[in-house]
Amino acid sequence: MTSLILFGSLTLFLLLSIPIGISIGLASLITILYSNVIPLEFIVQGLVTSVDSFPLMAVPFFILAGEIMGKGGISERLFRVANSIVGNVTGGFAIATIFTCMFFAAISGSGPATVAAIGGIMIPAMVRQGYDIKFATALVAAAGSIGVIIPPSIPMVIYGVTGSVSIGDMFIAGIIPGIIIGFGLILYAYYYSKKKGYKGTGVKPTLKNFGKEVWSAKWALLVPFIILGGIYGGIFTPTEAAVVAVIYGLIAGVFIYRELKFKEIPRVMIDAALTTATVLIIVGTATTFGRLLNLEQIPRKIADSLLTISDNKFVIILLILVLLLIVGCFMETIASIIILTPILLPIGISLGYDPIHFGVLMITGLAIGFITPPLGVNLFVGSGISGVSIEALSKAIFPFFLVMVLILVLISFIPQISLFLVN
Repeated sequence: MTSLILFGSLTLFLLLSIPIGISIGLASLITILYSNVIPLEFIVQGLVTSVDSFPLMAVPFFILAGEIMGKGGISERLFRVANSIVGNVTGGFAIATIFTCMFFAAISGSGPATVAAIGGIMIPAMVRQGYDIKFATALVAAAGSIGVIIPPSIPMVIYGVTGSVSIGDMFIAGIIPGIIIGFGLILYAYYYSKKKGYKGTGVKPTLKNFGKEVWSAKWALLVPFIILGGIYGGIFTPTEAAVVAVIYGLIAGVFIYRELKFKEIPRVMIDAALTTATVLIIVGTATTFGRLLNLEQIPRKIADSLLTISDNKFVIILLILVLLLIVGCFMETIASIIILTPILLPIGISLGYDPIHFGVLMITGLAIGFITPPLGVNLFVGSGISGVSIEALSKAIFPFFLVMVLILVLISFIPQISLFLVN
């Protein structure tokens, strides 16, 4: 009965469109009052202890770094580099946009931040080039979801903390899967552009022009190398890397590119603080929710029920993938990771999955939720930029969804896609 109260009240609050962090907190509160097994102070303790973590300090700094770099002229320069290479091919603008999203993913660590930073520039530019606005918006929304797969990644930090897994190893494991998803989206963009007759810029790529754009964007291109190189070179931890990214972004945006003005910095910090507050409220309430699950032994019951459905490893993994895709439609990624990791990770380990590989599988599956309604955060960000309705955008993004699901299955059944660089 306690489990029914916990999940039933959470479902009710979500249907009432109450924010996910508040919904989880209220569901936990009602369950504690009903069961009377633990004191109410348990919620307050959970809110404090869950965020009292050095690795978790990386989250607000990566959020701030993404905000700074998005407004500091970095995204436009990254696009010009990509466009100097592929701009002349069929669908060149679309392909260059995906490349830009992939590179910005290695800076921001956030899907919605990638859509906001790249979409604000590229969706209007693609429409001016003759692209259908629904396709342009869907493309940016889908490519933006790579932001949580290619490192650094905020959900990977959360998974590392929740599952007691190396965050550095998670970062490196996401590189190849993120690149494969990016190239999968590029193949579909090329096919669609060829079908619709979207031509390139007509300007042949030259080494001189490429070198010019690379030189112009050199400070932006250095960011992922500094962040990831510093982590894997043992110079600093992922948390310290996030702080370095903030300082570097400020220097590049304010003093080198001079596109981020001093008067804009307070607004940037306020936006980052609001996003951070939302994330940490979710972390705190979801941690309490997860502890209630463990008290009720729900993870063990779900694991046992899944293992009784079939003794075939592949069938169970496919069921887990379906669960991740469904949960991603309705629940925010960070909350999903905190709640589902204690439930699904032991199942994955019992099936012989490496915790790093299983983490990439989980995060990729939940990342697809960025583009699936009704939650679909990237859809709402893209819709806010272009004005395309969520209904129309949901139809336009369906082919991108299929591409990402196909690659998710490949990642699930070919461990070396995730583990090759780690090993």
